[in-house]
Amino acid sequence: MVRRASDGGKGAGGPKRGARSLKARLKSAGGRTVSQQRWLERQLNDPYVVAARSAGWRSRAAFKLIEIDDRHRLLKPGQTVVDLGAAPGGWTQVAVERVKAVAGRGRVIAIDVLEMGSVPGATILQLDFLDESAPAALKALLPGGRADVVLSDMAMPTTGHTGTDHLRIIGLAEAALEFAREVLAPGGAFLCKVFQGGSERDLLAALKRDFAHVRHVKPPASRKESAELYVLATGFHKPE
Repeated sequence: MVRRASDGGKGAGGPKRGARSLKARLKSAGGRTVSQQRWLERQLNDPYVVAARSAGWRSRAAFKLIEIDDRHRLLKPGQTVVDLGAAPGGWTQVAVERVKAVAGRGRVIAIDVLEMGSVPGATILQLDFLDESAPAALKALLPGGRADVVLSDMAMPTTGHTGTDHLRIIGLAEAALEFAREVLAPGGAFLCKVFQGGSERDLLAALKRDFAHVRHVKPPASRKESAELYVLATGFHKPE
């Protein structure tokens, strides 16, 4: 699986609005394909990429969680958070900061199939979340087997076929929800990446059965041209 990728700390704000910059262009393709060339130029000119490097975040995706949390107050000091598909660690960094894990008040458990550098305040498990042993391994690291928040920014490598890519990411979201239902404490929250499309209807129906509030969110850091958005479910309650 491919992953990602304030309270006055380094997460405050984001790219300065209205700031002007000269557009960078690569002088030579250097053996790169046209699509690779465009991707590199987009990265060089992305204000969130620049801001992430400046602030010490491991990925521009950190700003997505920052913007969602600033608006919806998802992460609170003292909480236990599970970050699914965490590499390279941007969301893990934000979660650690906001639940005060370094100070010992909260706890963050992160999992990814890819190797990921340590994040102070987080426990990192290198394992594919879809491996049948992953849920039990995660639960063993949770105090009392319970979490307050489950985050998932997981995504599969794209195939270029919109329908196939949508179904694959919905499959990941459904797996993440199944795990969240097993570990969330009453009142807990679930934030998960999905793509715009019609086949998330069953996922939304399941969320509405188990959570008091369900909404779609698309933070400013999520590129406008991308079909990516997030589903945020809060107020978890066990179905009767």
